[in-house]
Amino acid sequence: MKPALFLWLACLPLAAEEMAVDLNPARAAVTFTLGATLHTVHGSFKLKRGNLRFDTDTGRAGGEIVVDATSGLTGEGARDRRMHKEILETARYPEVAFSPDHVTGQLSPSGESRIDVRGAFQLHGASHEMTLHFLVQNQGGEFTATTDFTIPYIEWGLKNPSTFVLRVSDKVQMHIEAAGRASACSGTAVGQASECGGL
Repeated sequence: MKPALFLWLACLPLAAEEMAVDLNPARAAVTFTLGATLHTVHGSFKLKRGNLRFDTDTGRAGGEIVVDATSGLTGEGARDRRMHKEILETARYPEVAFSPDHVTGQLSPSGESRIDVRGAFQLHGASHEMTLHFLVQNQGGEFTATTDFTIPYIEWGLKNPSTFVLRVSDKVQMHIEAAGRASACSGTAVGQASECGGL
């Protein structure tokens, strides 16, 4: 293949193709910020697993991003014990998950892209529809992605951690950074089964 033709093909958008992205938990960071009257609380969780499948032609998506709720830490033991026992109830609900069903936007074959991923956010035994906005960097099939979003946890039925002295925000700000590798699925022609699960 001539070099010029190869470069032209490499610059084409990833359209009409089913893709799979496997996230690496060791290269992920899930952090949160919770405003309070005395000080702002910062904390973190660990990514348990993550895999995404999406058809860039139809926008259909599948897979899941699962966070280990039991791994939550804020750096203060008593506060963490209360968070796990009374607020998140992690003994009963050990995972928080996002299950995508639709993707809007195109992934560039290199450089920066912005995509919106709609799906079901499962927290504390309930499901809520959300759309996460991702900033994605693609370097030869190696992806890094970041997203920021707000969880109105009290509106969603979790206990209000405020006390007579300490007033806490009713919303928590989340930030996720993740990295993984993308690959095209085989058998994506109409009527064929796909290795990614057949969206």
